[in-house]
Amino acid sequence: MTSQIKRDFNLASRISVKSLFLFGPRATGKTTLIKEQLTSKVFLIDLLKSKYFLPLSQRPSELIEMIRAEKPEIVVIDEVQKLPILLDEVHNLIESTNIRFLLTGSSARRLKRQNANMLGGRASKAALYPLTWFELNRDQKFDLNRYIQFGSLPRVYFSENPAEELYDYVDVSI
Repeated sequence: MTSQIKRDFNLASRISVKSLFLFGPRATGKTTLIKEQLTSKVFLIDLLKSKYFLPLSQRPSELIEMIRAEKPEIVVIDEVQKLPILLDEVHNLIESTNIRFLLTGSSARRLKRQNANMLGGRASKAALYPLTWFELNRDQKFDLNRYIQFGSLPRVYFSENPAEELYDYVDVSI
């Protein structure tokens, strides 16, 4: 969906400085942005996949072994709010290696409520929001009526049936 639009967020430059939390509402394009912009030695751990979630939920220290096997420059943990205990392992790895981490999720508030390690001073925080007027207009895909009526979540904005897509998004969120 968002691959139709070039986002105004330079992920590579942000992660080159230090580790990064990237928060934003569901379906704003965080995972798509990662796949489009980070191409060098990235190890993606998607916590929506049981291949990663199950072993890491049972033994968080498994993260270190996974990373050693891959030897990445950047480790992406997608949907980190699902396993906030991993942030202690990430903290340890930031302190002991040169690996940078990109930690994505839809809820910083949920992490804070769970007393998760927010990596104070070790990771920057940024947010990815729905598509902006500038991003849509640059590619001549801006439709004011659609933007006002349905918003600018990529999946909704570009849908053949935006009303239904928006309803599904909101209904699941309740």
